[in-house]
Amino acid sequence: MKLLVVGQPSEFAEFNEKFGNEHQITLSETLPSHELISASDIIFDFSLDQEPENFEVYAGMEGLNLFVNSPKISLAEMAYFQEEVKCNLFGFNGLPTFINRSILEVSFLDNRPKLEELCEALHTDYEIVEDRVGMVTPRVVCMIINEAFYTVQEGTASREDIDQGMKLGTNYPYGPFEWVKRMGINHVYEVLEAIYEDTKEERYKICPLLKREYLLS
Repeated sequence: MKLLVVGQPSEFAEFNEKFGNEHQITLSETLPSHELISASDIIFDFSLDQEPENFEVYAGMEGLNLFVNSPKISLAEMAYFQEEVKCNLFGFNGLPTFINRSILEVSFLDNRPKLEELCEALHTDYEIVEDRVGMVTPRVVCMIINEAFYTVQEGTASREDIDQGMKLGTNYPYGPFEWVKRMGINHVYEVLEAIYEDTKEERYKICPLLKREYLLS
């Protein structure tokens, strides 16, 4: 299949590790032309959560298969600002460290059979989750990271002890602060901010220490 990735080289690199052996993949670091879009079987856009206004370019293209990096924005929210959505719109968890996993975390707006068909064609295991900000894995991981920052802020434990304890106690691949380094504190902060705005639940209220480090990064 011909896959078009719209994003940065670092995102392309992890995506290519997962799909590059079986599919032809092209990277576009800017909004692609109609010709490039039309020549692709599936588009994975990593940038629409930051530039949702660009969705207008895709929305009216009937038959287009578009996956949007959606932990920070729901598909319903993107569709709300369009008069009509003719493309097949899906979400995927494209945050760093979450792409090249055995299971692709995906969501859909209104065409589950097409999503299942495309995931089968991509030759990937997948898990369909609700179309909600944060999806599932990013919501859980970022909440754990936020709590870890509160623990350090209160002086209860060091970052090293928390990382070691989480890996030994829960068998997570990384500790919370290791995950921050791999994901990027900007992604952690922005996911938590989006979830808190959506839910207003206190458990997603950003720790002041995390906010400070985000602002100084």
